[in-house]
Amino acid sequence: MTNIYDFTVEKTDGEQQSLQDFKGHPLLIVNTASKCGFTPQFKELQELYEKYKDQGFTILGFPCSQFNNQEFANIDETLAYCQLNYNVQFPMFAKIDVKGENASPLFKFLVSEKKGLLTENIKWNFTKFLIDKNGHVIDRYAPQTSPSKIENDIKNLL
Repeated sequence: MTNIYDFTVEKTDGEQQSLQDFKGHPLLIVNTASKCGFTPQFKELQELYEKYKDQGFTILGFPCSQFNNQEFANIDETLAYCQLNYNVQFPMFAKIDVKGENASPLFKFLVSEKKGLLTENIKWNFTKFLIDKNGHVIDRYAPQTSPSKIENDIKNLL
C-alpha cells in the first residue's frame, strides 16, 4: 500500500466506499468518539470543514469505542448525536478498531506512515492524520491538538 487510495472503508449503511473517491483532495482523518472529553472538537472540525470544503478539503470521521467505551453501540445514535450537538456534515463511517489485531487496515497504514510520540499506536480518541492531495500522510496530531491549530497546515495543502 502506497497511499490511502488503496483502501476501502465501510460506510454507516454497511456499503463499501473506496477512498479513491477522495483522490485529489486534502483530507483530515480522525478517530472519533461521542462520549469523550475531546468530543467538543467536533465543533472545530465542522468549522474547518465548512470553511474549506469548497476548496476540496474534507474530514473523514471514524467512530471508535476502544478507549473507555466512549462511543454509542448503535451507529445511528452516533450520527444523531454528532448532527444534533455539533451539526456534523462531513462524512462519518462505520465504527472501527484503530489499534490491536482487529485494527482497520486504513489505520494500520496511517500509524505505520506517521508514528506518534513514543509509540506508533493510537493512544486515544481524536488522533488526527492530515493527508495531501496525492493520498500521502503528511502529519499526525495528538488527541489534545485542537483542530483550529491544524488550520495553517490545511491551508498549505489547498
